[in-house]
Amino acid sequence: MKVAIKAVVFLVLFILAEMGLAQNARTPGAAECAAMSAFRVPGEPIEITKAEWIPAAAAPSTPPARGYGGPMPAYCKVSGVINRRTGVGGREFGIGFEVALPEDWNRDFLMQGGGGTNGVIMPPLGAQVAGDKPGLLRGFAVVSNDTGHKNLSAGLDGSFRVDQQAALDFAYEANVRVAEMTKRMIADYYGRATAHSYFVGCSTGGREGMILTQRYPTEFDGVVSGAPAMVTGLSGVADRWVSVSLNQAAPRDAAGNAIPREGLSESDRKLVIDGILQRCDARDGIRDGMIFDPIGCDFNPATLICAGAKTDTCLTSQQVAAVQRAFSGPKDSRGVQVYPGFFFDTGINAKTGMPGLLTAPPPPQGGPSPTVQDVDREVATAPNPLADAVSTNLTTFSGHGGKQIFYHGVSDPWFSAKETLSYYQDMAAANGGLPQVLNWSRLYLVPGMGHCQGGEATLDRMDMLTAIVDWVEKGAAPDSVLATGRAFPGRSRPLCAWPKHAQYKGEGKPEDAKNFVCQE
Repeated sequence: MKVAIKAVVFLVLFILAEMGLAQNARTPGAAECAAMSAFRVPGEPIEITKAEWIPAAAAPSTPPARGYGGPMPAYCKVSGVINRRTGVGGREFGIGFEVALPEDWNRDFLMQGGGGTNGVIMPPLGAQVAGDKPGLLRGFAVVSNDTGHKNLSAGLDGSFRVDQQAALDFAYEANVRVAEMTKRMIADYYGRATAHSYFVGCSTGGREGMILTQRYPTEFDGVVSGAPAMVTGLSGVADRWVSVSLNQAAPRDAAGNAIPREGLSESDRKLVIDGILQRCDARDGIRDGMIFDPIGCDFNPATLICAGAKTDTCLTSQQVAAVQRAFSGPKDSRGVQVYPGFFFDTGINAKTGMPGLLTAPPPPQGGPSPTVQDVDREVATAPNPLADAVSTNLTTFSGHGGKQIFYHGVSDPWFSAKETLSYYQDMAAANGGLPQVLNWSRLYLVPGMGHCQGGEATLDRMDMLTAIVDWVEKGAAPDSVLATGRAFPGRSRPLCAWPKHAQYKGEGKPEDAKNFVCQE
């Protein structure tokens, strides 16, 4: 009874607060933007470094929004730092952020995830899987942040981890602090509270979205997690495992070390791709250079073994064994699978963007190829319980109406789509079974796509932002999401929520998504 009374009191107070904010609602301009220089949150060490009014423009001019439809709205860009401090080694730390507050606000809030080891503040545009129109152009208030540190070098810079607080900020603390601050800033700026909160990210950003649903389940209403870096230690082991395995078929140098990338020639790699397509392309009802049923693809490299001498039309038994071992995923010295393997897909021989798995990237710093024993030793130190996003208990997140979308490129060479599928299956089992979980979570596997985007035979342009918003605000569950891409001009396909896949109806223009259905 007391709990019920408290709930009613809270609801009444919330409604009264909303009424009060609604009466003070306004459409701010340049003057109100300048006043945000004085924004503060009691008890939170926030420093606003700049509050700048950005006039409307004909079209976005800043990556990653360049090339999208305009016009660019007028907005207030607020930059600052939370908890600026001096840390280990005298290095300056703090959670840098940028908030974009559009003139024509839609009452929703969008946080965009980071990438790699973060350490930079990306323009707050909300362009990730937003189709042709980034979040800011739709009226979202958008925020981005560097999760508590600045990179000291290009690429993956993990030097910040020597500072405990910086490591905690990157792992899980920064995003929730920035989210809560931004919601207060929105209420202060517009005179009314946020209606709905969303998070969209890929790679590290995908992991961040999962962390938010697992550790802060009521903070966001909708989360989109792409190609999540959920267990980076083990995925790193898996990539090295692929390199080790393929190098077993490579020629040796004078010192006896494998020569990286020489285990398979270009014609050998093409032979593998052709074999995959021959076996699995038509499983979705049409031969179109794409595999929409990767789960059902049962390609076996052993079908390519030479009956006699090696030619360009077959592989040696050593090469086949290397490919089979590489894609089966790493096992420890006891034979226990420590990370799922990888799908056989059309993008595994990609040469543009992030190289595909078949190209067997060389070991770091050009040193000798890691041995199987090296890989086994890494397994023991791979888990990072602070940053890994592996919890499957999402009853509070789903219970408050939260919706979560996962998507993953089937040809991702960095993080296996099988790992995301495995997590999704475990999560479904822990939350009442798949039929129940489909009420609030969906997973989409993207054929041919590499890491987060790109691929020589893929449709990687999709609007997951609309999908998650319509699900949260209209109750429209996204059974499929339309996908297009530069690799196949004029082609569209539905990305179907797993366990279904796009299947050609058998009639109608095969380049048109409307002639496909979602089926198991």
